[in-house]
Amino acid sequence: MKIYSATTADVTPVYELIKIYADKEIVLPRSLLSIYQQLQCLYVVKDNSKVVGVAGLHVLGQDLAEVRSLVVDPDYQQKGIGRMLVEHIIQESPKLGVERLISLTYQVKFFSKLGFQIVKRDDLPEKVWTDCVNCPKINNCDEVAMVKYLETAD
Repeated sequence: MKIYSATTADVTPVYELIKIYADKEIVLPRSLLSIYQQLQCLYVVKDNSKVVGVAGLHVLGQDLAEVRSLVVDPDYQQKGIGRMLVEHIIQESPKLGVERLISLTYQVKFFSKLGFQIVKRDDLPEKVWTDCVNCPKINNCDEVAMVKYLETAD
């Protein structure tokens, strides 16, 4: 299995994969249109031609980006696909000048193993004022904010 930059042919499978977890309120839902509009930010893992994992690298500000919509096909859990995607995003982020990579997550142990640390959500105003303000869970957010500090590429 290998990581690819997502293409328009991946949009429907990505949408269906995200929907599995959005329906369980584990990740935020994404419309087909939003996936098309954010396509250049998405990475997919494929088994042959089947999309089995996806994650987005979403820039929020001058030095801040987020790991977004990280999901793995339920039939491919525990195979290192999520780790592979996050490690790829960690490698790509400094090329964009990103010094802080965040995740709002329920998977604290997973992100901790990858070097992320828990922070207060209020310490991330770029995230709060762009995304959280429109989230239905804004007053009852139970996700944990985590950050990994990166060294930028020269």
